[in-house]
Amino acid sequence: MLICLTASHKNAGFDMLERLSANAEQAAPRILDGHDALRGAVVVATCNRFEAYLDLDAPEGASPVPAVHEAIRAVGTVAGLEPEELRTTFGFVHGNAVAGHLFAVASGLESVVVGEGEIAGQVRRSLEKARTEGTTTPELERLFQRASQTSRRVKNETGIGGEGRSLVRLALDLAESRVTDWAQTRVLLVGTGRFAGASLAALRDRGVTDVRVYSPSGRGTGFAHSHGIGAVARGEYAAVAASVDLIVTCTTAEHHVVDRALIAVGREELAASVAMLPGATAPEPAQARQLVIDLGLPRNVAPDVVGLPGVELLDLETIKIHAPLEELGSTDAARAIVTRDARAFGDTVEERDLAPAVVALRRHVFDILDAEISRAQARGDDDGRTEAALRHMAGVLLHTPMVRSRELARAGEQAAWIDGLEALFGVKPDAAAQAVRDARTADAAEVTGPAEAADAAGRAPRASQADAS
Repeated sequence: MLICLTASHKNAGFDMLERLSANAEQAAPRILDGHDALRGAVVVATCNRFEAYLDLDAPEGASPVPAVHEAIRAVGTVAGLEPEELRTTFGFVHGNAVAGHLFAVASGLESVVVGEGEIAGQVRRSLEKARTEGTTTPELERLFQRASQTSRRVKNETGIGGEGRSLVRLALDLAESRVTDWAQTRVLLVGTGRFAGASLAALRDRGVTDVRVYSPSGRGTGFAHSHGIGAVARGEYAAVAASVDLIVTCTTAEHHVVDRALIAVGREELAASVAMLPGATAPEPAQARQLVIDLGLPRNVAPDVVGLPGVELLDLETIKIHAPLEELGSTDAARAIVTRDARAFGDTVEERDLAPAVVALRRHVFDILDAEISRAQARGDDDGRTEAALRHMAGVLLHTPMVRSRELARAGEQAAWIDGLEALFGVKPDAAAQAVRDARTADAAEVTGPAEAADAAGRAPRASQADAS
């Protein structure tokens, strides 16, 4: 059973997302340690969402609720958050709705900036990390691989991502009113992480040529060399930070890399260096005008930076407020692709759910076939023609039921096919498989309420989403 626990800019504050994102790397292994039914976990953590995709293998008759609550408790432990707070915040998606949700996320349809390009890569890297940690399963592998295929189809078949939309570009759009001439703007890029390359490309698209990079982790020199820009040494960081017109931060550091003290020290260093020149006077600090764009999560920039004269801060919360409306035509086309692909994914799952009944029917027919072949051989079927005719007839008889099983599964009507087998032939699925199927209704009622319970039985849920409280 697939389950997704989701917190995003739509249902959680940035303070919570910051805490979750900062500890995302420890989450998946801890989740799997929490309950025996938890077989796999893939965590997707970005600047505006934290999601845990879980693969549950609950024992016969067991409810998934304890496993879900243990997963939430594990996430709370690594993030330093109370489980009750997370239970009332996390969205809960299960069954076929998980595919639809992930496909929409990977396609950028659930992002702050609809159609943003970075999310597809982040989803792909989440699966790669789960592989490294050994927390994925074949079902989660299949889910995430299909998500990547869908995101590519959305990108290629709609205009949703055609303009290179991203948080980076939206932030620079919002900075337009504060920048007189991009070509003359001096920029300091802090970080070499997931947004650094995109930030540099977006700056260059606007005509910026004076860009230097500083990396708190010491990777700035390599990034600078590969991108043809200058690197800032640790000893000159404060002075450079105080001298530029624009600072863009995009690191994964868990501490602030820019704050009021840093820029204040840098201004003092600049003033001292200018004062040493013959006849020169340092500009008054109030004359300095700087814009700081914080794309980091956890936050890279301390809020106190705006206490300095002339400094403005543009962070993710501000960017979210100014995110543009969706372009309805492209978005509708993209959602149609997501819906179609999610339904196809669900159809395959539902066909596998019907497998025990299919096996039972085939066993019933083949048992009869083997008995008739044995009688034919006892009567002298030396050339095997009777056996061949019987096997051909069995194949013809099974063809229509097999076709109908797939059709009914895709329509969510597995129960009708199973009931028909019992009514006509007295054939039932294996007892264990039937018990698990019967338990799904009770499981769904306990997690999501009785209104959705029917969809969790032979008919897998099409679109069920509720809080995990």
